[in-house]
Parts: sequence; structure tokens; C-alpha cells
Amino acid sequence: MKKQVLYVSILLVMLCGAKPLHGQLPFYTDDSSVTAPRILHFEFFNEFDALQSSQYPNLRQNTANFKINFGLPHNLELDLDFPYLNISRASGSASSAGIGDMDMGIKWNFHKASLDSWVPSLGSSFYIEFPTGDERKELGSGLADYWLNMIAQEPFTEKTRMNVNLGFLFAGNTSTGAVGVQTTRGHVFTGGVSLLHDFTPRLTLGVEAYGGIADTSGLGRRQLQGLVGGEWALRTGFSLTFGLIGGKYEASPRIGGQLGFAVDLPTVFRRAEPVASSSGSSKTDAFGATSPLAYPQLPTF
Repeated sequence: MKKQVLYVSILLVMLCGAKPLHGQLPFYTDDSSVTAPRILHFEFFNEFDALQSSQYPNLRQNTANFKINFGLPHNLELDLDFPYLNISRASGSASSAGIGDMDMGIKWNFHKASLDSWVPSLGSSFYIEFPTGDERKELGSGLADYWLNMIAQEPFTEKTRMNVNLGFLFAGNTSTGAVGVQTTRGHVFTGGVSLLHDFTPRLTLGVEAYGGIADTSGLGRRQLQGLVGGEWALRTGFSLTFGLIGGKYEASPRIGGQLGFAVDLPTVFRRAEPVASSSGSSKTDAFGATSPLAYPQLPTF
């Protein structure tokens, strides 16, 4: 047990020192799947966004996000993620870079779907985001955020599925640097829909619409964006992800692009090999088996 704790501590230190948040890569809309028990899953993505004119003097934002998932029994998953931000501003305004707000959460897949049933696969997640980013540099919100997300995944066929999310922030906001709904009081409602299809055993492509709105006024209270992207499995346990983003309103990027990867890490927690999937994911899908593109990512946290 002491060796297990030591290995995890070393891994976290390495990730925190690798300086260059909550949807399934590259999408912001989460799916209902969770990491298989005793599997340590790592994700990284880099997103470069051109910001809306209403964000001036902020012009561009680069977000490098690190995320760790650890599978637990009973279809549960623990999550930890944090971003490293670089915000470029117009001449005369200082740019800023540094660690953003870190968040931790737990996810539960409490119902698995089947093709002969009308009930979709269902899940939920709860996240707490801590104000670890520098608010003065717009790297953090300066608030502790509490967010609950409800997830449904409807499998139309074995290769095509739709994910639907409805989220509610009890306190705080969904901002990551200059992107996301920003409000200091009140609540934030979020929602997303994504449609995915496995074109080959290794290639999954999809489209998404995602948005959010605050019930009180703020610097940026509305968000609406679309994403086209997918995943390419290079081998079992390792996949590349990619996406193109276009948005409207002040809380969304005007246009952006995302590249990332997801990998299952061999750890001392692993007692047996997971069931192999076409994408290399060791996450269970809507049918209780492994599935491509099962890498959840927080919406603009």
C-alpha cells in the first residue's frame, strides 16, 4: 500500500512540474462511461483559441490541460485535472501565463443501456474546482465552484451514439481563463449534445453543440459553441484526439483548435488486463463493454 501511494505521489509531482477542466476528448459533452476499476488513465489536450472581440484586450488563449482518471469498483471514477494557461493581450496590456484552477470530482455510471431497451445509459458527475489560479492575471476565477452534471448516452447502433448533458453550477462559474461563463453570484446552467460514429475500428468522428448561461449578469454570461472532431487509436491504450471549434457570444472562443492524446498507464493497481477495445480505451461504454472515444473532459473548466 505504501508503494502504491508513493507511485501516485511521484506521478502527480511529475505532472504538476510539467508546465508548458471535465467532456470526452475532444468534446465538452461527457459520456456515461467510466474508467475500468484499478486502471489509471491520463489525458492531455492543448487548445488554442482566438477570442471574441468583446474580450478585448484579451486576444488569444492557449490552454494545456492535464487530467487523471482512476477507476473504482461499482462503476465509479475519481478525476483530477488542472490547466496551464497562456493569455495573449493587445499591445499595452501585459500577457499572462500560469497554472489555472484545479478541480477534483467523482463520476458514477448507474445504468447501462442495451440496443433492445429504450432506456439510455445514465450517469452523473460532481466536481469541485479550487481557486488555484491567479485571479489578478485572469488565470483563475477566484471562486470555489460546485458543479453537478447529468449524463445520458443513447446508442442508436453499435457504431453510432448520442450523448446529452445537463449541468448546474450551485456556486462559482465555468471560466477557464478568458473562456467560459463568468459570474460572481447566482447559478450557471450548462448543456451539450454530441453525435458520434465509429467509421472504422480505429477512427471515431463526431459533432457537438455546447452552451451555458448564468441567471445573473456578469462579464461573460452566455456561451454557445460547436465542435467537429474525433479520435484516432494508434494502438491499444493510446489514442490521438483532434477538434475544430467555432463559437458565439463572449464566453465562447471565436474560433479554435484542439489536439490531445489519451493513454492507459501501467500501474501497480492493475491486477489484470482490461478488455481490449478498438480504440484502446479501457473505459466501459453504454453496453458495459469497452468503447472508442470514452475520455470525459470538463466543459470549459
